[in-house]
Amino acid sequence: MGDLLDKHIVLGISGGIACYKSADLVRRLIEQGATVDVVMTDSACKFVTPVTFQALSGRPVYTDLWDNRAPNNMVHINLTRQADLVLIAPATANLMAKLAQGLADDLLTTLCLASTKPLMIAPAMNREMWQAPSTQRNVSQLRTDGVQILGPGTGEQACGETGDGRMLEPHELVAAVRAHFQPKTMKGLSVLLTAGPTCEPIDPVRVITNRSSGKTGYALAQAAHEAGAQVTLVSGPTGLPCPPGVTRISVQTAQQMHQAVMQHASTSDIFIAVAAVADWRVANASTEKLKKTDGQPPKLEFAINPDILKDVAGMANGPWCVGFAAETTLDPEQAQAKRQRKAVPLLIANLAQQVMDADHTTIHLVDDTGMTAMGTGHKLDIARKLMSEIYKRYRQHQA
Repeated sequence: MGDLLDKHIVLGISGGIACYKSADLVRRLIEQGATVDVVMTDSACKFVTPVTFQALSGRPVYTDLWDNRAPNNMVHINLTRQADLVLIAPATANLMAKLAQGLADDLLTTLCLASTKPLMIAPAMNREMWQAPSTQRNVSQLRTDGVQILGPGTGEQACGETGDGRMLEPHELVAAVRAHFQPKTMKGLSVLLTAGPTCEPIDPVRVITNRSSGKTGYALAQAAHEAGAQVTLVSGPTGLPCPPGVTRISVQTAQQMHQAVMQHASTSDIFIAVAAVADWRVANASTEKLKKTDGQPPKLEFAINPDILKDVAGMANGPWCVGFAAETTLDPEQAQAKRQRKAVPLLIANLAQQVMDADHTTIHLVDDTGMTAMGTGHKLDIARKLMSEIYKRYRQHQA
C-alpha cells in the first residue's frame, strides 16, 4: 500500500543475533515505499555483513564515524538531516546504556546524539540482561527522553532460555513505524471494538457460525491504535494476528462477547460493533456429541442472543456508538430503520457477499441525514478514513 512512501528512515543495527531479522526489516520497509539508510556498529558486522544490507536497501551502508564519502566528512550529521525517523533494531543493552548516558563513541551513537529526529528502538537481549536493574533504569531514562521503546517480545531466545528480550518481528516493527507517521488525532481516547464471528455450540464438536473473517474489525482496531487511541478488541475466533499495541480479548459465543463488552463499555469513549454476532444460539445444546439416529437430524431449539450494540447504546453515560450492518442488499430505508432501532448515531452498511473474507471493502455511512457512499478500497485504507470520520463526529457530539 506504500504507507511509507517518501519517508526516509535511518536504520541502526547493533550487535546481537537478532541482526538476521533486520535484513527482512529492510526489505519490508522498502516494500512500503521508504528510503532506508543502514548504519551498523562494528559488533553488528560480526553477525551480518554490510554487503547484505547494501544489496537489500540499494544504498551505501555506513559503519565508520570517519567515513569520508561525505564531502564535508560529517556523515554523523548528514545522515539524519534528511531523515524522518531513526530506528535501531536490534538495540543491545550496551547500546541502550550509551544512549541513556549520552555517550557517542561510534557512528550510530554519535548520529543519535546529533539528531533531533524521532528515535525508536527495538531491544534485543537475554532475558536476564533485560530484567537487570541497570537496563531498566536505562529504559526509563530513554522513555523520559522521548525515545519510543518497541517491545521487547517474549519467547524462546538464541541462548535456549525463554522470557522477555526477543526483538519484535519485522512485521511488528513495520506496523509500529507506519503507526508513527499516522496523525494522533485520537490520543487520550479509549476505543472498544468487536470483530469476527461468534460460534454457538450445538454439541462439543459442532457449532453454528458465519463467514466473517474479522478483517474489517482488525483493520479498524489498527487504525484506532495508529491514531493514538487505547484500543480493546473483543474478538470471536479468527486466524488474524492481533494488531500491535491493541489489547485483544478472545471469546467464542455471543453471550461471552456481550459479557466482555459490558465489562469494558463504561470506561470506553467510543464503541464500534463490527463483529458478526449470531442472532440466535442453540438453547438445547448437547454436552455430548450428537449421534446419527436412523438418519434423523437432531431437533434444535433456539434462543435469542443479547443485542450487544443496543445494550451499549442504551447505557447511561455510555460510549459513543457505531454499528455495522452487513446485508445482501443495500436498502437505505432498511438501514435507517436498523440504525434507529439500535439507537446509534452512525451505522456502517456494506454488502456481505462482497466483503466477507475479502481484503477490500465498500462502505456506506448511515446517519440522520441518510445514506452516503464512502468509497471502495483496501480495508486498512478504508478503516483509516472511517476512523477519521468517527472521530470528527465524536468531537461534534462532545462539543
